Amino acid sequence: MDNRTSTEQIIAAATNADTMNRRAAMGFLGKIGMGAAAMGLAATAGTATAAPAKDIDGAVLNFALNLEYLEAAFYLAAVGRVDELRKIGGGANIILPAGLDQSRGMQFKDGNVQALARDIAEDELQHVKFLSGALGKAAAPRPVIDLNGAFRAAGKAASGGKIDGFNPFLNDLFFLHGAFIFEDVGVTAYNGAATLITNPAYLQAAAGILAVEAYHGGAIRTMLYQQRQVSAAAGLYVGQVVQAISNLRGSVGGMKDQGLSDNAGNMIVAPADKNGVAYGRSTREVLNIVYLAPNATKGGFYPNGLTGSIK
Repeated sequence: MDNRTSTEQIIAAATNADTMNRRAAMGFLGKIGMGAAAMGLAATAGTATAAPAKDIDGAVLNFALNLEYLEAAFYLAAVGRVDELRKIGGGANIILPAGLDQSRGMQFKDGNVQALARDIAEDELQHVKFLSGALGKAAAPRPVIDLNGAFRAAGKAASGGKIDGFNPFLNDLFFLHGAFIFEDVGVTAYNGAATLITNPAYLQAAAGILAVEAYHGGAIRTMLYQQRQVSAAAGLYVGQVVQAISNLRGSVGGMKDQGLSDNAGNMIVAPADKNGVAYGRSTREVLNIVYLAPNATKGGFYPNGLTGSIK
């Protein structure tokens, strides 16, 4: 009996030695690893940060890995498993808020939020292992990741200075706010990735990964919507805080964003255009979000920048 996952079976079937070499397989994995890796790859092709065409497979895969390092760090820190990530990708620092118990994680009050955090943490850790394994010795080392100062800066910018010292690990609601910053970026990215995949088997595998990321984003949005009338810091309501995050993310990420509800108050569980199609972001737009500034080459969640050639 074959105990491999269905994705691994699909890849193995489509990349046998007679039809596909390792480089082509890496190219596929790079396109599906995380939507943000492949989103708008064409938009990067003519920029100074774009890798030469012959090296784009590895470059895209490493871009995805950098983003997965960040998501994994956030969720694993929340559930007390961040040391597992420290064993992967080198010794770069993961900066966490003072007072967070790194062996126990944050203190959740709501068992449903805790269960969600644990599930997503495991998924993101496996994404890191999956991409690292595909790249082998060519895998980009884990960059310095800041989950302290970056969140403080993001909270202050999104609230117009009303929230100072935002810490996503302080309570369940703040954790959901922190998760909201990341999840929509990955989900909306797959719009750009779809056009890069020509092999039907590869497209099926990509659809499976897309489903996981979309489940994460939808679950977080649902939990936040349920608490939208709960008062948050500085007298702001959950819906207002989330909308502020969306506005900030949209302002540097191509105005491709939505909060928890539309103008009529209807819930938005999946940010999409008028056709119900997910927005697509270029790699530059994603970098603007994670660096917390347009056209920056480092900063925000990556104080020293991403590792790899797309940064």
